[in-house]
Amino acid sequence: MKTEKQLSGENISKFVLAGNAKVTIENPATGVRFTYKIRRRDNADGSKTPWFVSVLRGSDNTSDYSYIGFIKAGQFVWGGKKARAGKDAPSVRAFDWFFRHLDDPRPANVYHSGCCGRCGRELTVPESIETGLGPVCVNK
Repeated sequence: MKTEKQLSGENISKFVLAGNAKVTIENPATGVRFTYKIRRRDNADGSKTPWFVSVLRGSDNTSDYSYIGFIKAGQFVWGGKKARAGKDAPSVRAFDWFFRHLDDPRPANVYHSGCCGRCGRELTVPESIETGLGPVCVNK
């Protein structure tokens, strides 16, 4: 049974940048929310790719994600021609704002769906549900 959980404080950035995160960001003033998938791959040579950011754009929350940009050198960069949403799309602007305020996103509510932000396994331990990272992945 997956449990949606609100993230807070340092747990937000740890979860978002864990490598396999699905996060919902909600503006509490308007109720508008977007769900994003933020993934990073380890290459065979030990190097890492940038984080790739996609937004949920359909009703199937497992496969209806569309690429909007990437995170590299501590900045979110819109994906240009490859992005499936324009630079001024509300979902792109919302993620850009969120990422610039990652250390202090108080004006936004941030949720995970009950799966580890690194490996994707369902979280069952209360401390893991709180952080969004499983007991093994929290130290990686």
